[in-house]
Amino acid sequence: MSSTDVRKEAEDSGPSGYAAARLRLLTEGAQSGPPRRSALSELTDDWLTGLFTAGAEGLRGVSLVAVGGYGRGELSPRSDLDLLLLHDGSDSGAVAALADRIWYPVWDLGLALDHSVRTPAEARKTAGEDLKVQLGLLDARHLAGDLGLTAGLRTAVLADWRNQAPKRLPELQELCAERAERQGELQYLLEPDLKEARGGLRDATALRAVAASWLADAPREGLDDARRRLLDVRDALHLTTGRATDRLALQEQDQVAAELGLLDADTLLRQVYEAARVVSYASDVTWREVGRVLRSRAVRPRLRAMLGGGKPVAERSPLAEGVVEMDGEVVLARAARPERDPVLPLRAAAAAAQAGLPLSLHAVRRMAAHARPLPTPWPAEAREQLVTLLGSGAPTIDVWEALEAEGLITRLLPDWERVRCRPQRNAVHIWTVDRHLIETAVRASEFTRRVHRPDLLLVAALLHDIGKGWPGDHSVAGEIIAKDVAARIGFDREDVAVLAALVRHHLLLVDTATRRDLEDPETVRSVAEAVGTPSTLELLHALTEADALATGPAAWSSWRGSLVADLVKRVAAVLAGDDLDEPEAAAPTAEQERLAIEAVATGSPVLSLRAQTEPPTGEEPSGDPEPLGVELLIAVPDQPGVLPAVAGVLAMHRLTVRTAELRALDLPDGVDGSVLLLNWRVAAEYGSLPQAARLRADLVRALDGSLDIAGRLAERDAAYPRRRGVVAPPPRVTVAPAASRLATVIEVRAQDAPGLLFRIGRALEDASVRVRSAHVSTLGANAVDAFYVTGPEGAPLPGDEVASVTRKLEETLRG
Repeated sequence: MSSTDVRKEAEDSGPSGYAAARLRLLTEGAQSGPPRRSALSELTDDWLTGLFTAGAEGLRGVSLVAVGGYGRGELSPRSDLDLLLLHDGSDSGAVAALADRIWYPVWDLGLALDHSVRTPAEARKTAGEDLKVQLGLLDARHLAGDLGLTAGLRTAVLADWRNQAPKRLPELQELCAERAERQGELQYLLEPDLKEARGGLRDATALRAVAASWLADAPREGLDDARRRLLDVRDALHLTTGRATDRLALQEQDQVAAELGLLDADTLLRQVYEAARVVSYASDVTWREVGRVLRSRAVRPRLRAMLGGGKPVAERSPLAEGVVEMDGEVVLARAARPERDPVLPLRAAAAAAQAGLPLSLHAVRRMAAHARPLPTPWPAEAREQLVTLLGSGAPTIDVWEALEAEGLITRLLPDWERVRCRPQRNAVHIWTVDRHLIETAVRASEFTRRVHRPDLLLVAALLHDIGKGWPGDHSVAGEIIAKDVAARIGFDREDVAVLAALVRHHLLLVDTATRRDLEDPETVRSVAEAVGTPSTLELLHALTEADALATGPAAWSSWRGSLVADLVKRVAAVLAGDDLDEPEAAAPTAEQERLAIEAVATGSPVLSLRAQTEPPTGEEPSGDPEPLGVELLIAVPDQPGVLPAVAGVLAMHRLTVRTAELRALDLPDGVDGSVLLLNWRVAAEYGSLPQAARLRADLVRALDGSLDIAGRLAERDAAYPRRRGVVAPPPRVTVAPAASRLATVIEVRAQDAPGLLFRIGRALEDASVRVRSAHVSTLGANAVDAFYVTGPEGAPLPGDEVASVTRKLEETLRG
């Protein structure tokens, strides 16, 4: 039977006919989703119009109005009927009698009814006092009676809403935030409330209200489809339970999935989560835009007065190459070319996360539309920017979600698709698989000072559960995937093996510590054999804790932590024989030897600055290629202050040090003198590289004391105040025991920042220690530096002096 036939049956048979027609409509398997909701609304419209017409004969100045969800024509099987009987106030008694003629038949059929009887003035007054009433009236739809009365109210309510938007929208935002706090996030809950949870139907309605204010609008792509899917699930939930419920309980999920023709409950939840994620992201973007507009309106009159009526120009502050901050968001620079710069999405994301700022919706969409795929393997910069993004702490989450909303994450990491929005049916887990992976990276960022390779820790955190969604043990499947992903993003063979081992064994420590006898030597021996090296054990310990903390409050405790720490200590003892002595210095290359001889002959520093370039994959070079990496070689006659001088000059020229080595060079026979060789890889923060001659001239001045590096850097820092953003873990200075018989090895782990290496070098010089060699690396946003130092006589430092040096160095970095 068609919907037209059903409506005709209802008209012919009165209320009982409506009930039968309604039942027939809801049990028809051929009609579901928006067509059924629309047909149910039309059927109900016709029935209520009949009730109104029969009771309002001869009565003027009255109309029946549908509001809220019914006003939108979105009746689910057990939805309330939201009705307003609107009248002009001329005959209140007759209107009251008419209300009884309409309300009672509705109640007699057992339908939920939310009703009111008001004049237009009363309706507007109530809306002004009650935000929920005003939201319902924004969807007012005429059913029967005086059309002019309804149209007048709609016009007035919309005008009121738009005039009062600067006041009412913050109220609405607060209402949404309070509801989210109570109900949680729909995209992560195992038993979500489809209406009230954040990202649910209430938020979708709020976005419609914001759009009606004309103050801001939500991102439209995918929003209507997400809302439709949530409504479809609610329809199926009403039909399977026979109740007006919005909570998708565990025991009903299989039935609801079957009603919708889905494979299973997991497929159902994944669809719900995907829809909720769209609504949540649209809400974030929309409320951010509302705040921006309201702030600009508040500031504009003062700015106009100051500027003589001219339009203020938004300030743009550079964050990275092709990326700027403007009006509280991260946007692309005017000269940015996503189609020529495949690293731009990761660079922009890392800059946004480090600054603690949101990525502009326009910027993300432009990069999604035009950015070219990264080559395989990724260039070093892309890998470093990914690590920086992962190591930025809590701001990583919002930036990651912005990239994911436009499909950039699965484009960068295709394996992400299997874990995206994947539910975890485990009471211990509070997140979906993908969000858990990002949460683990956020937790791991707090432990980057505990490990020698924070980049491997952060990437392992991102990938440790990547095997979920594949058949069998997710750790075994994940190991295979991790190998492929790690090689694709540019890690070398040794690092790939470490990452694969971390993913394969990410549950090993906690499972063994809590389920095995640690007094049994075989237990410790088996873990040592699986882990292999002390460095892998160190990473695995940090990953284990980050994983547990990101799982939920039930997954980690001081007791579990103490058991794992005990196991790690025992395994480390077994692996202690693998500790490496100080590595022998590599033989100099011909170019290094040439520079060293020239430095001895001239008595001054000599340097070589060489940029490496290559055309984009699959294309012929055209124009000036962009540098992918810059190698800086410096030979300096051995003298005090070389390390801080070189580091300070590079910081002055806004060159970021990616890796750095300093060592004494053995000269050929017959050449007198001692030379320090510095082999560094650097990159410009933004803009072009300085000329080698200019770098050398400044280095000469820095070494002879005529260039005040500290003063120059302090002036620049004062001119560019520190941005708000991620709060980095405090720096950590330690001594590596037994790392070398010839020197004391001081290890520094700190947040990378302009001038950091200069400050370290100067602090070591002030402590009157000699730097025999230095091994500096920047891993994402983390600097991991090792300095082999001796006393003036060339021997390792005594214990009390070591403690004093490390303490002073840590105080310098914290200051």
